[in-house]
Amino acid sequence: MGKQTIGLEQDLYNYLLSVSLREPEVLTQLRHETAQLPRAIMQISPEQGQFMALLVKTLGAKKTLDIGVFTGYSSLVVALALPADGKIVACDVSEEYTSIGRRYWQQAGIADKIDLRIAPALETLDQLLAAGEGETFDFAFIDADKGNYENYYERSLQLIRPGGLIAVDNVLWSGKVADTEVQDNQTKKMRAFNQKLHQDSRVDLSLVPIADGLTLVRKI
Repeated sequence: MGKQTIGLEQDLYNYLLSVSLREPEVLTQLRHETAQLPRAIMQISPEQGQFMALLVKTLGAKKTLDIGVFTGYSSLVVALALPADGKIVACDVSEEYTSIGRRYWQQAGIADKIDLRIAPALETLDQLLAAGEGETFDFAFIDADKGNYENYYERSLQLIRPGGLIAVDNVLWSGKVADTEVQDNQTKKMRAFNQKLHQDSRVDLSLVPIADGLTLVRKI
């Protein structure tokens, strides 16, 4: 769904990478290993990862959420952008996939920044709220099961501080959201989610056509 920016011809996409991508070797290695997996399509694109790192640095973020870890690229790229005392609460249910990420986090020397919670993400987010951590996070990245996007968004909005940023992946859904002939359940849920964010007066919003579509919302 998001291994490279959709809608670009291959030559133009290659040019984009050639003049903008500054991917550390450890991220390249992780991306290449992930590409060999049956579910490699779940990997975020390198240009999206770099964009997220830039956002995190611009925010001056120190405390972030990663909802949907897969093999750990998003956690790693954000951890590398955080200061030495930065922390990520990373949510996933797969020991198998996250074990790949752990190896690279160790290799990059940032494993101490990542608090990996193997449990349903809603449980972890609710635990954070119950522990009084509302409005203490600077940034959240949502890239987990699409049926729960609205729930993840609402929890994240409570956990993010005013002025903090939430980035939501796959909102263009391989272009299916714009195709009226596509009426499967997941596509309809993504359309409804996009409409919800468009009308949400609690946030500032921009849908960025990078990778498979990345909606950015700033909590007012």
